Amino acid sequence: MPKEFPHFIPAPPPVADIFATYQMTHDFYREAEYRKELERYCQWYQMTAEANRQELQRMRGDINIFGWFNRGRQ
Repeated sequence: MPKEFPHFIPAPPPVADIFATYQMTHDFYREAEYRKELERYCQWYQMTAEANRQELQRMRGDINIFGWFNRGRQ
């Protein structure tokens, strides 16, 4: 009977194909994780930059005490 239906029995995939599929899946998940991490970093950077801009505006309104000490040296 096996000689009558030889094309119905699937041949196992070559070993190289198995490793290529694994490598492609691994690369995909690594790229997805990298993009998530980059997005988190960009959000953190934007929040930090905005906080620094606000702090700079507050500092510009402060009294320049250091300038008082350097008035005679200029």
